[in-house]
Amino acid sequence: MNKDGSIYFKPARTLLFVPGNKESWMEKVVGYSSDAVILDLEDSVPPNMKEAARDTVASKIPVLAAAGVRVFVRINRDGEGYDTHDIRACAVSGLEGLVLPKPDGPEDIQHVSQILNSLDSPNGSSKISLIPTLETARSLYFAYECSLPERVVAVFGAVAKDADGSRSVGYQWTADGAETLHLRSHVVLAARAAGKMPLGGLWQQVRDLDGLRASAQINRNLGMSGEMIIHPSHADVVNQVYSPSPQELSYYRGVVAAYEKALTLGRASVVYEGDHIDLAHVQTARVLLEMDASSQKEARK
Repeated sequence: MNKDGSIYFKPARTLLFVPGNKESWMEKVVGYSSDAVILDLEDSVPPNMKEAARDTVASKIPVLAAAGVRVFVRINRDGEGYDTHDIRACAVSGLEGLVLPKPDGPEDIQHVSQILNSLDSPNGSSKISLIPTLETARSLYFAYECSLPERVVAVFGAVAKDADGSRSVGYQWTADGAETLHLRSHVVLAARAAGKMPLGGLWQQVRDLDGLRASAQINRNLGMSGEMIIHPSHADVVNQVYSPSPQELSYYRGVVAAYEKALTLGRASVVYEGDHIDLAHVQTARVLLEMDASSQKEARK
């Protein structure tokens, strides 16, 4: 939890979907390089296997969490909103958050928050976060309002090929993403304005890792903080894109050093490697260096 009582979300470069009816797949995720997993009860599970998948996922959450895996669960929608059976069954120790598919708007997200608020504290419901996936024209339009609920820690701008978002908005998907540039930028701005993390993806061309890298790089350039992915082979590629390169880290260390030296000479700005540098640039450099130091510390645990 943050000091203000809100739920803390440790940045995640990659969140890997794993079908909730594939127990053997879940057992493999400890060895994957994704920063988190999303055990899926929704689209990847056949209708006649939903209940069994729910039981399996609920039993696996504590086991995976104990092994150091960050666990989220994508729940189902039902006729009246989100499936309360999914919510109650999965609100167990070790669950970091719920992924909410296809919210129509902020009212759907608030409804799930109310259900979680009503659960007994032994379930750890006060710490369960929410990640809405904006897959309808209305939810994309109200991206800022969907980002505001207290439990929301990140927002996913869903712009996959031939999926719910493309059908709802009506765009024709292309690999370079020009048709969704406005939507993705809108989600980034809305989430950041609300103090939440914007997430990109999904890249559905499983074997096209070059295309994945190019798409992820565009999303990172726009301001995305990470991506949802559908295959373990995508994790290393996306992690690399969303991690500062050695050259970037060297540059930012140089920025800080040059600025601090300038201060000793009575100047508040300096030219470093041809770039004008002042306090704003140094603050950005320090944030990125601190994030890298934190990720390196986590990797050594």
